[in-house]
Amino acid sequence: MARSKTYTPELREEAVKLVLTQGLTLDDAALRLTIPKGTLGNWVAAARHGTSPKVAPGSRSVPELEGGP
Repeated sequence: MARSKTYTPELREEAVKLVLTQGLTLDDAALRLTIPKGTLGNWVAAARHGTSPKVAPGSRSVPELEGGP
């Protein structure tokens, strides 16, 4: 049985930033970070809906980086 890989909140946050703030496509960002495109797509969708995992202490959330409230 395959074991799920665990990603750190910092990696998730940086991966989402690549797509949302730096303009990389899901394909390019997933390839660069060697993570599944579907996983990254889920993180980006969650970030856009404000349901992303907790961000690292002292860092800003994706909506804050995009100029949101």
